Amino acid sequence: MKQFENVTVEIEGNSYFDGAVTSRTVNFPDGSRKTLGFMLPGTYEFGTDQAELMEITSGELDVKLPGSSEWVTVHGGESFSVPANSKFQVNVKSITDYCCSYL
Repeated sequence: MKQFENVTVEIEGNSYFDGAVTSRTVNFPDGSRKTLGFMLPGTYEFGTDQAELMEITSGELDVKLPGSSEWVTVHGGESFSVPANSKFQVNVKSITDYCCSYL
């Protein structure tokens, strides 16, 4: 199991879509940050200012990335990248855990 060492975790969580998507921010000594969270089944659209790497640790979702008209299925153990200043959609099929790295 993957774990992070020497980090701080913000106590206050982030909640989106009436609590269907939640996360906690993890801050690293080098100033970088990640969020760890989960998504309940449903369809959601997210916007991001920074480029992101979304690592799906468990569950299953379909993602439609910026500039694409196709949905791509992503399973636990897989990941996808999102460019900065863009929006992307996910259709979550089962409860999905994720780790989002801001690049």
